[in-house]
Amino acid sequence: MSHVRHAPLAPIASVVVPAFNAAATLEQTLASLRLQTCQGLEIIVVDDGSTDDTPMIAEAVRRQDPRVRIVSQANRGLAGARNSGIAAARADYIGFCDADDQWAPGKLAAHVAHLEANPLVGLSFSGSQLMHETGALMRRAQKPRLTGIGAAHVFKRNPIGNGSVPVFRRTALEDIAWRPEGEQQRDWVFDETFRQSEDIECWLRLALSTDWEIEGIPGLLTRYRITSGGLSAATDRQFAAWERMVEKLTPLDPQFFGRHAPAARAYQLRYLARRAVSDGRGAEARRLLRRALASSPLPLIEEPIRSCVTLVAATLVDRPLGRALHRVATRPAAA
Repeated sequence: MSHVRHAPLAPIASVVVPAFNAAATLEQTLASLRLQTCQGLEIIVVDDGSTDDTPMIAEAVRRQDPRVRIVSQANRGLAGARNSGIAAARADYIGFCDADDQWAPGKLAAHVAHLEANPLVGLSFSGSQLMHETGALMRRAQKPRLTGIGAAHVFKRNPIGNGSVPVFRRTALEDIAWRPEGEQQRDWVFDETFRQSEDIECWLRLALSTDWEIEGIPGLLTRYRITSGGLSAATDRQFAAWERMVEKLTPLDPQFFGRHAPAARAYQLRYLARRAVSDGRGAEARRLLRRALASSPLPLIEEPIRSCVTLVAATLVDRPLGRALHRVATRPAAA
């Protein structure tokens, strides 16, 4: 009797985990992904030139779980690690989870069901629960708009929120991929010349250059870690990257950017002001809010409560009452 060896079935969904010097959190991130209820899952850890124990931790988990694969490369940054993960992925649905964030057990299954039921949706997303550096959950969450999302919503309010939220249809990623001159290994989906704003650049390029719909599903399905002294502490660099994103994408639709850029700029400056408040930098927050109002009053008109709360917080953050209110707002949620 002859025996035929069948090739392993391709996975239904791939989750790409970019990891650079993530030894402190990678094991917890992978544990949350291994608990996914979605059948047919592969987890691709992209070791982006780590110099700590990240490769050993990833290898130890791989030995325990055959669904885990490891891609190793010299450091290319977050965008480059994601691109390498996309190139290695075998599934029709591809999600992303940074190596310090976590997913709720049912997240991937919910996104796959959403994409399978809605063939016009290319990017599925959900809300996020914020957590401290320690992993303790905060009382704060990102609860975005989920439906009726156009390019203007992505540009102004970025409902996707963070890079550990989306699950894409592979064909949607292929529609925005390109091969820059000098690239020998694989296509780019995320622009590797960006070290900040690479997420919003990708989402907005998808919205402006394709017919794929962007839609969310209910629930806080990502746990997003807020780190002190991270990107939020470099507001000028982050805003400069955002402006470069606008400059890069403007040729796709000059009229769109002419119409929406002032308000989007004001929303971005307000977001950076809120991050400055979270870091206790009141003077910086107030400076950013003045710039936001000078760019456009639309955030104040469209979201008066949120804008006024941000202004009050920026005014009080340097004072004892403001510091006390901030401690209450960021206190870990009850178990």
